Amino acid sequence: MTTVLRAEGLSRSFGHVMALNAADFDIDQGEVVALIGDNGAGKSTLVKALTGNLQLDSGQIEFEGRPVTLESPTAATRLGIEVVHQDLALAPHLSPAQNMFLGREISAKGVLGWLGFMDNKAMRDQTRQRLADLGGTVRALNSPVGSMSGGQRQQIAIARAIAWADKVVFLDEPTAALGVVQTKNVLDSIKRVRDRGIAVVLISHSMPEVLEIADRVQVMRLGRRVATYRGADTNVEELVGAMTGALDFKEAAA
Repeated sequence: MTTVLRAEGLSRSFGHVMALNAADFDIDQGEVVALIGDNGAGKSTLVKALTGNLQLDSGQIEFEGRPVTLESPTAATRLGIEVVHQDLALAPHLSPAQNMFLGREISAKGVLGWLGFMDNKAMRDQTRQRLADLGGTVRALNSPVGSMSGGQRQQIAIARAIAWADKVVFLDEPTAALGVVQTKNVLDSIKRVRDRGIAVVLISHSMPEVLEIADRVQVMRLGRRVATYRGADTNVEELVGAMTGALDFKEAAA
């Protein structure tokens, strides 16, 4: 497989706190990699660095084999990298369709498009279809997302990221606010995205979900990657041991 995104020796400190300490990461095309670790292990900081939301003190990021500088989220988006953060990053006063197409609006045809009007029906229809693909329960496509439940907002954010990701999609705790049925739909959607050749990075505290869906699991502790396992060859005890330091450092061949 082709390695689509690789990071080597990423470091970032905040005052005396070393959030990333020579951290490494890699993911191949059409692969699901679970990124796990205890709170404060550096997962969110690493994701921010790999999606243009955080500048680094040192280290190198490669995209499809060439060094890149992700100076902003826009730079990451241009490469085909999308992310769903834990805070979802939705505009609460906008509708699901407006959030889905924010910055990517579809212009109306003809003169109306020249005058700046949007094709709201097309955006609603595409949003409805993308949510349906996730098994979504969002029905009020004209209502502001701020009036919706946490689970519905989560579905909208995930559907948006999956819809626009060409190369890599980061999902930070994507099922945290979802019920059993919606969680299964999200995991099934992740598998479909992987099968389209897109790399999926799953940040999760749910070990059963990680073991169900991950091709590889990369474990972070104290700001660095301390272990890599094949998803099919590991178990909860081994992963927890790596997370907590109960196991010796193991960069397993995977």
